[in-house]
Amino acid sequence: MTASNSSENSSVDIESDRGDHGHFKKWEKLQCNELYQIFTIQGRRAEKVLWAVAVLSAIFIMAEFAGGYFASSLAIMTDAGHMLSDLLSFIISIVAIRSARQPPSKRLSWGYERAEVLGAMVSVIILWVLTTILVLLAIERIINNRLSVEANVMLITASVGVGFNVIMGIVLHFGSGGHGHTHGGVNHSRSHGKNVNVRAAFIHVIGDLIQSIGVLIASVVIKTTGWEMADPICTFIFSIIVLFTTMTVLRDIFFVLMEATPRHLDFNAVRNDLTELEHVQSVHDLHLWSLNMDKTALSVHLALDSSEHAWSTVEAARMLIRQKYGISKATVQVESYDKSMNSCEQCMN
Repeated sequence: MTASNSSENSSVDIESDRGDHGHFKKWEKLQCNELYQIFTIQGRRAEKVLWAVAVLSAIFIMAEFAGGYFASSLAIMTDAGHMLSDLLSFIISIVAIRSARQPPSKRLSWGYERAEVLGAMVSVIILWVLTTILVLLAIERIINNRLSVEANVMLITASVGVGFNVIMGIVLHFGSGGHGHTHGGVNHSRSHGKNVNVRAAFIHVIGDLIQSIGVLIASVVIKTTGWEMADPICTFIFSIIVLFTTMTVLRDIFFVLMEATPRHLDFNAVRNDLTELEHVQSVHDLHLWSLNMDKTALSVHLALDSSEHAWSTVEAARMLIRQKYGISKATVQVESYDKSMNSCEQCMN
């Protein structure tokens, strides 16, 4: 096995240092097998839970659109549109979980890791289109003074909506199972805990619950006071909430597609930890990027004081990256250190 030496256009023989650290390969293989089994079991459990809430969402969305139509309530329609977006998110999450189990191909060397990101972007676009249409309808109703709302139908629909969201929240919270602990020095809290797609779905449902409570309050106001302006006002308020919540999602999508350093990682901390490894004189071409919303990849060049320690340094770096930062997809390249690297802009970046 060799490692590229960019400063001398040659290769460094690291076979001589492999014998003393052969245990790492066995450890890494066991860790990879264990993680694969964990993610597979966790993914299948999460998929079943997401299917359950997707079916519940689909049933209620049809009921809510019908209720909004018969009640002439745009607030209910807005809530239904938001839930439709969430249903798309649930389906996207299911597709993402299944896609993650598909092996990479020659064409897609990373597999389908970013299917979730692209799907989330489509979901946000659909939600924005629906919200825009409902806001325009609300403005039109105010201008033409067409504010008549069937308060009783609106009240019943909103009450059922609160109930459905509570049930979905319970299914997501207790149905996915999982717990956090560590094995063999590797932090598996994220692996044994709730699936990231289930966590995201739970947050969506909490948002829907708050929105349904808002519709319920508006329906009570209309029924008790007759102030039907509460319906379009509720639509405007929900539209603003949708705008702000989806902006954060779009920001995350933007940074993933731009291959930015994930927010939960400190670039300088990773660089400093690698620099402090024994025999490492310089660290350059360090890249940290997200494959999707929950998986990170890393590549780095390490300049060493001696080629004799190349293999042990690679193993130490990979173990550090995996254990401390939870990054399993890492490429570490070693090369001989040269004093010219201290004045090379490319090497210092």
